[in-house]
Amino acid sequence: MNRNPSEAMPAKASPIHTLQIGNVSLSNNLILAPMAGVSDPPFRLLCREQGAGLVCMEMISAKALHYHNKKTIDLMKIEEAEHPVSLQLFGSDPDCMREVVAQIDEEPFDILDINMGCPVPKIVKGGDGSALMRNPKLAEQVIRACVSSTKKPVTVKMRSGFDREHINAVELAKIAEASGAAAVAVHGRTRDQMYSGKADWEIIRKVKESVAIPVLGNGDLDSPDAVKKMNEKTGCDGFLIGRAAQGNPWIFRWILEAFEIEKRNHYPPSFEEVAAMVLRHARMQTALRGEHLGMLQMRKHASWYVSGYPGAARMREAINVITTIEELEDLIKKIQ
Repeated sequence: MNRNPSEAMPAKASPIHTLQIGNVSLSNNLILAPMAGVSDPPFRLLCREQGAGLVCMEMISAKALHYHNKKTIDLMKIEEAEHPVSLQLFGSDPDCMREVVAQIDEEPFDILDINMGCPVPKIVKGGDGSALMRNPKLAEQVIRACVSSTKKPVTVKMRSGFDREHINAVELAKIAEASGAAAVAVHGRTRDQMYSGKADWEIIRKVKESVAIPVLGNGDLDSPDAVKKMNEKTGCDGFLIGRAAQGNPWIFRWILEAFEIEKRNHYPPSFEEVAAMVLRHARMQTALRGEHLGMLQMRKHASWYVSGYPGAARMREAINVITTIEELEDLIKKIQ
């Protein structure tokens, strides 16, 4: 984990500002990206407390909601302190999407996001996620169906294209805008790249130049310097931060402080602060899921938190066998 703070950057050069998405006002344009199995209520709340202007829920299946799947319904839990919150829905059947969006419209999320970027094979095989980028006409139908069924802003998250031979984010962004979307987010990788290689920020610039709605950039944003460079290269309106926030919710604070937007405790956090956050995160997980499931979920988070510290490999080995809060507390005492 990169925990070396850069020098504060002058406010006049700041890419950080308020952002309007439809009728939703964000205090800043730093956004926690949706991550399956990661961006649950505890993690979203911690990132919000550290300064994220918007937090996005992990993606939810429209088909599962249609069949009233309990596990999927449980994913929709939102804490009051998280707001504003974006709910991300995936599906490729316009009628199903229309029905489900109307069904959940009174739920307490602020923005509805349509996933057209997930690269996971089982999602793509079902025609969902980034598979929709191969079928712009169907993508348009899905967007229009969602927009017609909600009073909330609808956004679309996409990739640069399905593969290197089919880079069509500009086409999809224009379709999204014409279909009533309030903003688009672009991850500068193709579906085939998954999360490997370097993100192509040039495609984000091209999308920004092609539409009037806000464009959010995603890919390789792991520091204030990366945010500054993406802003200079693309002119995008906001920044989605995903993997760089894993085990590091302080990244939002770091960026805000670097651009002199906020003045709080200086980044990076001390190990004592990290240890306190791990324990708080674990308690939130167990309150949400019970101790057994909560601690299983917490193992990956705790491993991310200690990444970059001396002896991290040994710490991860110990973390991956903990089953109770008490065991985690004992482990942290030994580390300190």
